[in-house]
Amino acid sequence: MTAEFLSRLAAQFPSIACLREKEDLIPYSFDGTATCQSMPELVLFPRSTDEVAGLVQLASGHRIPIVTRGSGTGLSGGSLPVEGGIVLCLAQMDRILEVDSNNLTLLAEAGAITASIAQAAEAAGLFYPPDPGSMKISTIGGNVAENSGGLRGLKYGVTRDYVMGLEVVLPSGEVLFTGNKCVKDVAGYTLRDLFIGSEGTLGIITRVLLKLIPKPDERRTLLAIYDRMEDAADTVSAIIAAKIIPCTLEFLDGVTINCVEDYAKVGLPRDAAAILLMETDGHPAAVAEEVEKMVSLAEQHGARSVRVAETAEQAAALATARRAAFSSLARVAPTTILEDATVPRSELAKMIRFIQETSLKHNLKIGTFGHMGDGNLHPTFLTNERDHEEMARVEKAMREIFDYAVALGGTITGEHGVGLAKKEFLRGALGDLNLAVMRKIKTAFDPDGILNPGKIFDL
Repeated sequence: MTAEFLSRLAAQFPSIACLREKEDLIPYSFDGTATCQSMPELVLFPRSTDEVAGLVQLASGHRIPIVTRGSGTGLSGGSLPVEGGIVLCLAQMDRILEVDSNNLTLLAEAGAITASIAQAAEAAGLFYPPDPGSMKISTIGGNVAENSGGLRGLKYGVTRDYVMGLEVVLPSGEVLFTGNKCVKDVAGYTLRDLFIGSEGTLGIITRVLLKLIPKPDERRTLLAIYDRMEDAADTVSAIIAAKIIPCTLEFLDGVTINCVEDYAKVGLPRDAAAILLMETDGHPAAVAEEVEKMVSLAEQHGARSVRVAETAEQAAALATARRAAFSSLARVAPTTILEDATVPRSELAKMIRFIQETSLKHNLKIGTFGHMGDGNLHPTFLTNERDHEEMARVEKAMREIFDYAVALGGTITGEHGVGLAKKEFLRGALGDLNLAVMRKIKTAFDPDGILNPGKIFDL
């Protein structure tokens, strides 16, 4: 980073907060991904799209790489800095600019916290469904860049399903707005879909136009306990076959159940092989009918017991079992590697059993939980990154799990993204032609390769 660049930066942007000292840079040298760290040269905090555009133009002219960052909660190394590069942290661009009840939309800056967006929608009597586990701290720009999912994904979909428009700063510094408030629009290519899930490699998202929906009238929560994992998987299949689409259909395996009980003490039976957390929402009559059917289906497919929450407080207590899964597992070992693989629902039991067998094969502790309703599993390795021999076994197990997921017709990531952590597995999941097309798109948008270089794939 030349003296000329630093001089121009100070002259053009004297009011932008800038971090340069090592102790200030360290918190921005990693995200939520275990074992990954890299130091940036600078961290800058723009407060407007114009400032972002100006900074990108300046960096582009000097071929200095840029990595965009929100809250740093990513789990695939997507916001890991590039050595000698700049981190653009959009945390100060956090305003909710508009809630339009007539068109059921919300416009927010990229740094707005996801939970704040959900609260703003609720205050208007509306509903923003995506609820990633990090929603209390993650930013909407990061959610869009990673196409984040969440517990309600089965019924309501993921972030992509609620993005109507994006303001994006291109690598040239030009500002593009793609999309609008129209429910239907087929004029040309749907460019916004290229940026959703692109992990900051094609452009820097600065504003997001989101779709809202009417708030459901009622929600009910159930917790089913099983002695066999296969019975839990069969219950999920039976619920879907009965044409019931719960808003939440989550599970925990035996390892995770015991970790949750150690941590949160919510009264789960330690000898259970699995639990299912089920939620249904909508019209009160329909909710009551679905609750009755789900209780019956769970019991028919081997549930030891089924608890139905009668109050909001009871529902929150039942949901704690799932919401506390990651934090509970993270207490067990020095390093927690939360992974992400997705298979067709019909293959869930096979995939979970394979994870358990792989854990025994490599003498590893793996807790598995996740979104059973949409086939998205989170095998979580409880390990120690300082134990190099154990980490070698972790890497072997991880590769076997991803290979098996792909063999079952699944994918290497359902919501965490590729970033640095999974790019070595991408070719096996997608094949050479898909990768070649992606590289062409990257080159078309970012010919100098300055935006988040090295993420997803190498050029």
